[in-house]
Amino acid sequence: MTARNTMNPSELTADEQRIESEEAGLGLSPTMAALKRARSHYGLKIGFGILLVMAVFAVFAPWLAPHDPYLQNLPMRMLPPVWVEGGSWEYLLGTDHLGRDYMSRIIYGARISMTIGIGAATIGMVIGVTLGLIAGYFGGWLDQAVNFLVTCQLAVPSLLLIMALVFVIGQSITVVIFVIGATHWVFYLVVTRSATLRLRELDFVAAAQAMGCSKFQIAVKEVLPNLVNQIMVIFTLEVAVAILNEATLSFLGLGIPSPIPSWGLMIAEGKQAMFFQPWLVILPGISLFILVIAINLLGDGVRDVTVTNRRN
Repeated sequence: MTARNTMNPSELTADEQRIESEEAGLGLSPTMAALKRARSHYGLKIGFGILLVMAVFAVFAPWLAPHDPYLQNLPMRMLPPVWVEGGSWEYLLGTDHLGRDYMSRIIYGARISMTIGIGAATIGMVIGVTLGLIAGYFGGWLDQAVNFLVTCQLAVPSLLLIMALVFVIGQSITVVIFVIGATHWVFYLVVTRSATLRLRELDFVAAAQAMGCSKFQIAVKEVLPNLVNQIMVIFTLEVAVAILNEATLSFLGLGIPSPIPSWGLMIAEGKQAMFFQPWLVILPGISLFILVIAINLLGDGVRDVTVTNRRN
């Protein structure tokens, strides 16, 4: 069973009503309608294209990187990029203060950032969606207990809490992923809970209850599938937030430990010479900016193309 007609036509904008009527006239299913809108959504296509390129670099980094990102070559330290006087075609983006190839480290940095972003967002999604589903569907003292957890979480600045936990536990990629994920579940919870409160009052839930389905079966098999679109949008946004948090931690010296190539760590290492060799900060900064912008474009596009699906 799926929820149908959960919004009144009067709640839709004129453009949304026109699009909905056109798609209904063509007899398109929700999935086909979403794919049709996706093909004409430039932000979604741009974000997806950039992310696809970043993913290729991340997955195939050992074959695409021209040098070992950890290999030090002190006689070649602080070389500028090839387009700057004194640059070398052997090191297209120059080298850092230890003579390591900057292009190779940026390519491997994409792998680190995307791994941490996706891993942390997934952990936060599991925690937040589970708690939100429990609070929204079962209510009562469970809802009160979950709201108390949210209040406790919001009482402490998340970045400060992450820094404290990483400092106590220790620096590693695994620790950063779990700590960021374990402190970024509130957004999932709030959206899931509010949507569940609305869905549990609809006819398809009452029909499932009349058929003798248990509360657990209804929550997992009936309510949860109708939350997929909202969860997808939040997931893309939380991936970007997790990547920025990792970069912030690494810049402050509490994230990915050296010599692992992290864009935040590369910015921190290059800030000492940023007035003389600005590319040491600009190149990883641009990489971080492009990745986060692409994720946000993808998230906005997913929201736009699935808006009708959430109404149907």
